[in-house]
This record gives sequence, structure tokens and C-alpha cells, in this order.
Amino acid sequence: MPRSQAAARELERVDLTHGQVDEAVEWDNFLKLNISGKDKAAYALSYDKNSDYSLCADSLPQPEVPTGQLYHFRWISHTVYPGVSRSVWLYLPAGAEQASSVNLSVFQDGPDYFGPLVNATTVLDNLVHRGEIPMTVGLFVAPGEQGPGYPHFGGGHNRSIEYDSVNADYARFLDEELFPVVRARVALTSDPRGRVICGMSSGGACAVTAAFHRPDVFGNVISHCGSFINIRGAHNLPSMIRQSPHKPIRVWHQSGSRDVDVIFGSIPIANHDMAAALKYRRYDSVFEFGTGGHTLRHAGAVFPETLRWIFRDQAEDR
Repeated sequence: MPRSQAAARELERVDLTHGQVDEAVEWDNFLKLNISGKDKAAYALSYDKNSDYSLCADSLPQPEVPTGQLYHFRWISHTVYPGVSRSVWLYLPAGAEQASSVNLSVFQDGPDYFGPLVNATTVLDNLVHRGEIPMTVGLFVAPGEQGPGYPHFGGGHNRSIEYDSVNADYARFLDEELFPVVRARVALTSDPRGRVICGMSSGGACAVTAAFHRPDVFGNVISHCGSFINIRGAHNLPSMIRQSPHKPIRVWHQSGSRDVDVIFGSIPIANHDMAAALKYRRYDSVFEFGTGGHTLRHAGAVFPETLRWIFRDQAEDR
């Protein structure tokens, strides 16, 4: 997209309730898909509403910290996923538009991350304000709304095509279609070490896939309950990492003992396999394995420390 068209993209200022879906309603809708009774039971067990994890002060509003602005826009893909529409949100912490260089964190299933389980926008506000991470804006991307759904489970969305496919398409979509919109508002860094891609479940597998295929675009990955299982081939990612030359990527990933074991594979086992592959190729990586299930509760509890670790060599030592 030419810069003039990106600059003309209409951004609507919204609050943090925009795009939010009640977690219980979201789970109910998911379980209405063509899922076997055995797999429904596995997902129900992994829904850790009574969790060992909670948000810390770094994830909660602080009176001395200025709040940034959240903007929403609609996007119809014109190159990578022609005709597929979605919602996208851009979060600018205070001072982002005046900064000479700005880091970027991209979030799959965007509203889940600026919602109450993670409060990612508040985390950005707090850590940027205290100088614990560089100026970093957030791009919160919803999955495409028209597509074939999941293998076996069904549905009518493009999420599985975008997130579970083990190719460079989604990274190209971000780089060629959405990044120009970000550049129209801020001085986005061209250094992949200043860019992180983050997601949960299939979105976590997508984050690894995007950076693996395009380390020139993303130098950092955060994966929560990453679905490195056989949905559309993501079970091959650990072997791909083992058998390919080391790439300049920093990886933080998380799963838990109550994460799901379903028809596509076991996510706890898959994440242990991923951790072993990253260790084998001597990646700069952290694997956080806890007691949680297939939700963002553990992710939210440790998200501030995760960002500090990702950007630890780009901010003051505090």
C-alpha cells in the first residue's frame, strides 16, 4: 500500500472495551463447533477460571503513569488474503508519535491481549514510562473473518489458515499491508530486534512461524500455549528449527500442565519439544512451564517480565 493511502486510513479512537467478547461466551461458541466429546472435555479441563495466576502491579493502571490512545480500523486484505476482512487496533503510549524510533509488538487475536487477562496496553504504558523497555507501540490484529475454519472442528473464519499454516504468508501480510499504517503514525524501527510478534494457541504457533520465515521482519517471539501440533503442519516447527541454521530470533514461550491434549496433539508435549529444539540450536530462549490450562491467565501474570526479558539489552538496567 502506498504511504499516502496508509496515511489516509481512518483510525477511530476507542476505549479498551472495544472488540471485547465475554470469555465464557467465547468458550461456549468455540465448543459449539464440530468437536468430539473427548476433546470438549479436554478443553473444559483446561479452562482454568480458578487460576494460580493473577496480574501484578505492572499490569494495572498507576496514578503517575500517563495513558496512551487506542485506535481501531477495519482492513480488507488486498494482497495476501484477498477480500478477507478484519478489525485491527493500534495502541500508542504517551509520546509515541514524537519518538524518533519506535519498537513494535504485534498481537494475534488482538482484543484478547488488551483485554483484562493481560492488560497489554497498560503494561506498555507502565514499562515505557519507567524506561524499562524502549518506546513500544502495540498492533492488535484480529483473525480474518471469512475462511474455511479449522480442520475437523469447522467454522467460517480464516484464523486457522493464517495462524496454523507453516509458511511466510502471515508475516508478509503484516509487513506489506499493516505496517504501512503504523508507519503513517510513528517512526517504526526497521531493526527486527525492536519488533516482537506475540500470540496464544494457534496464534503462538503463528508467531514462531512468522519469525522463522522472516527474521528480517521479527527478531522476537512470545508464544502462549503455542499450538505446535498437527492442525495445518505446525507440529513440524520443532524439527524445522533443529534442521535449519540458527536464525537471529529471541523466543519466550509458555505452557502448563493442564494445557490441552486433543485430536491434533498434546500442547504441553509439543512445547517441551519446542524447548528442546531451541536449546539444541542454541537459541536465546526461555520456556515457562506452569500449572495453568489453555488460557492467558499465566501469560498475563508474567507478561511484564516477559517484555523486560525480550528488550533487556535495549533499555536502562533497572
